[in-house]
Amino acid sequence: MRKGLFILTAVLALAVLAVSAWGCSSFSSGSGSSVLQGSGSDSQNTGIWVTGVGKVTVTPDVAVISLGVQAQSSTVADAQQQASQAMAAVMAALKSNGVADKDITTQYYNISPVYSYDRDTGKQTLEGYSVSNTVSAKVRQVGNAGVVIDAVAVAGGDYTRVNSVTFSVDKPEQYNEQAREAAMTDAANRAKQLAKLAGVKLGKATYINETLSNTVQPIYFDSSSKATPSVAPTPISPGETDITLTVQVVYSIS
Repeated sequence: MRKGLFILTAVLALAVLAVSAWGCSSFSSGSGSSVLQGSGSDSQNTGIWVTGVGKVTVTPDVAVISLGVQAQSSTVADAQQQASQAMAAVMAALKSNGVADKDITTQYYNISPVYSYDRDTGKQTLEGYSVSNTVSAKVRQVGNAGVVIDAVAVAGGDYTRVNSVTFSVDKPEQYNEQAREAAMTDAANRAKQLAKLAGVKLGKATYINETLSNTVQPIYFDSSSKATPSVAPTPISPGETDITLTVQVVYSIS
């Protein structure tokens, strides 16, 4: 009798504990969900997301020329000597035309074997070695880009190679403020229109992220052909370049 009473008491105690635990768990879960919803309503994941673009079109004031020399001979030593002499003349031509040492950077140096291929036998024959040396030269007086190319072509002769000319702005940050204002205005206009279409009231900006990019338009030369001196100066036109700033803005909904 006592044993049965003890078992019954234990069962009732466990039942009470289970009910209490279920109640606490249910309350905790409900409270957590409410907090999550509250934080979610205040986070940047809610509201109106827009991207604003600001663009300033300017005339480039710097030209970056990718140029160099390429020599081929039966031995590596001969090819290196020819390339070294030609490159020394090219460097002297760059400096004499106003390109500073700090604005000349080595981009590429390569020594590689040159083979000929016999289609009939399918065999390759070593013909010699090729040495290539390429630098980037920053011309700060953009109008002299053509003059510099012509001077390099004369100095390096048949060894000269000109790969490309890229125009850019030396100090683009001076235009960033104007581009930023345009981007934020664009973002605000987009957000206002979306709020109007959705029938809601636009709140304050809660998140802003900025991305800056410059649009560069390189002019490519045929790198497989040799640069030859021309009677008339090589015409090089910088055109225009765009400084673009993008902002991603999140607005709350009032």
